[in-house]
Amino acid sequence: MRIAVTGASGLVGRALVPFLRTAGHEVWRLQRTPPADDHDVLWLSADPQFRFDPALRWDAVVHLAGAPVADKRWTAQQKAQIEQTRGALTRQLVAALATMPEPPKVLVSASAIGCYGDGRETVLTEASPLGRGFLADVCRDWEAAALTAQAAGMRVALLRIGVVLSAEGGMLGKLLPVFRAGVGGPVGDGMQWLSWVHRDDLLRLIAFALTDDRLAGPINAVSPEPVRQGDFARALGAILHRPAFLPAPAFALRLAFGQMADEVLLAGQRVVPEAAQRGGFVWLYPELTAALTAALAA
Repeated sequence: MRIAVTGASGLVGRALVPFLRTAGHEVWRLQRTPPADDHDVLWLSADPQFRFDPALRWDAVVHLAGAPVADKRWTAQQKAQIEQTRGALTRQLVAALATMPEPPKVLVSASAIGCYGDGRETVLTEASPLGRGFLADVCRDWEAAALTAQAAGMRVALLRIGVVLSAEGGMLGKLLPVFRAGVGGPVGDGMQWLSWVHRDDLLRLIAFALTDDRLAGPINAVSPEPVRQGDFARALGAILHRPAFLPAPAFALRLAFGQMADEVLLAGQRVVPEAAQRGGFVWLYPELTAALTAALAA
């Protein structure tokens, strides 16, 4: 396939491009900086009138671009950037793709399990209602923007991605220095559910969604075995041979991160990947200890 990828410099994107190329696909990176090679395409995402070169033709697009959600406190400026780089950016991308002489047949667009809000003990499937809160509202708008591609004849797969396990970044990358220093532990009371996916399984699920015409609409991109956050901390500590009993108290997290602490760090989602399971997807790392061990060995 001929595949274009946005967000190719991010934690998932920089692994996805070589993964797809190794599988024999031609891959273009849609960049907001000057192209570095013949398979980089300039995408002026800030220009709502931007159009791609009509000579370009792609079978599919994987849309991963967007400002990080959990990197810093949600100030008004940060919230505006998150909203703009999800809903508005996705609408601009779809509009540009729709004007191509031959629009792509497939759009695989990232979303997040934050769409469900704080699910507490509820088992969440793709059929579960979306939650409330800033992040849930962002995801709702983000997914709605991606679904506008259906009007141009594209099959749209919405990957609701959980915590991605990779030592190169994301939550695990941030936790490693803390745990290696022996001061790691659960977040809050540690009872909130954490739904996760090894990065290699996420890459494989993206490829699965690109090629399987049965996959459309929401797809929970998580392992089939969510865990309590405290159990995650204990598993990571055991693998690193470090203690994992020093909690990050909820009040301290709220002081440091405000609303983001309640919606991201202290909230939980017990998500199961029914759509992927129904489609026959098989995980390399369905179990946490094996997934963490593989992520740290990579």
